[in-house]
Amino acid sequence: MAEIVPFYGVLPAKEYASRVAALPYDVYSREEAAVAAAKDRLSFLNIDRPETQFDPSQDMYAPEVYCKADEMLQAEIAEKIFVQDTEKNYYIYELTMNGRSQTGLVACASIDDYIHNVIKKHENTRAEKEEDRVHHVDQCSAQTGPIFLAYHRDERIAAVIARAKEQEPIFDFCSDDGIGHRGWRIGDTSDIIEICEAFAGIDHIYIADGHHRAASAVRVGLQRRAEHPNYEGDEEFNYFLSVLFPDDELMIMDYNRLVKDLNGLSVPEFLKRTGEVFEVTPCEEGKKPEKKGCVTMYLDSQWYHLELKPQYRSADPVLGLDVSALQNHLIAPVLDIQDPKRNCRIDFVGGIRGLEELKRRVDEDGWAAAFAMYPTSIGELFAVADAGLLMPPKSTWFEPKLRSGLFLHLFER
Repeated sequence: MAEIVPFYGVLPAKEYASRVAALPYDVYSREEAAVAAAKDRLSFLNIDRPETQFDPSQDMYAPEVYCKADEMLQAEIAEKIFVQDTEKNYYIYELTMNGRSQTGLVACASIDDYIHNVIKKHENTRAEKEEDRVHHVDQCSAQTGPIFLAYHRDERIAAVIARAKEQEPIFDFCSDDGIGHRGWRIGDTSDIIEICEAFAGIDHIYIADGHHRAASAVRVGLQRRAEHPNYEGDEEFNYFLSVLFPDDELMIMDYNRLVKDLNGLSVPEFLKRTGEVFEVTPCEEGKKPEKKGCVTMYLDSQWYHLELKPQYRSADPVLGLDVSALQNHLIAPVLDIQDPKRNCRIDFVGGIRGLEELKRRVDEDGWAAAFAMYPTSIGELFAVADAGLLMPPKSTWFEPKLRSGLFLHLFER
């Protein structure tokens, strides 16, 4: 059973919500973060990336940087830019992109559920990436970026959310990238009980995105337990901020590949090797793959349609992924890129950028070839997690991105 609980939400005042909302901290380089944060002092990116408040020579991981994040957060709470609810509530967060909406429940998940694998993962985390968020969460005593969780659709939860969405939203705006954002509060006692009981009947929740944020939140929670040895279990540090989406509302986009060179092969030689694994068909124009097992390739000013040959398909949850097939049967053995996480000869481009970005990177930036993938499905993600396995790096690209700063969860210092 999953423990998904309401919390004392800290939300921006309605008039500030559109200015506060910021893309996740980790989509920016340091230089990009500085430029974006400078556009509006209320952008939550200023708090999420506090090194933006210092000279570029400042060590971005120094203690004083995290202290600055806490200082700014407390100042904005004092200024009533952020206001904490006096009752525990659930919340709703709806995002709309290109006319398509997905609606998540904003709540807190249990660190024990994470530890005991009720909350399932599909990728490993890197300690150095965790450390930054550990220090940020610890210093602020707050989780500021929600973990993106998914669950098998439940009609009881859906009914409560549908009723709540009939009320006046607590925020309603369109961000600069055209994404619509609306939120609601669920404070009715019977609705809260209904949601709690429904999740208690759900065996597993899945991390869709935010593995490092989740691991960091859990580490800080365990640290607080050590600092409060008489804790009772209901303290806020035992839970972490999440937005939970039903599986049938989620859209995973393609996560595409670029390779820097052909490992010494000529274009005809590389096409011959590719043809050993895929049926290769030249195309007049590039089109995204329309089914599993297909890849669109751009090479030497020519588009190709690739379809994986039957003997290379697999029923294994990981080996059967399209990203695995491309890596294991072409990128590793032919191009000698064995570790895509660390090899500078491969790069990854989110599907939101489109095929034109892949073509541009090859034609203008000097990359040798681009591969547009068919998106990994949410069912494939669940299957990998259920099997206790891990996905290859850069297997999923979720859109639209959850904004930081719209919902905060504070806990005991």
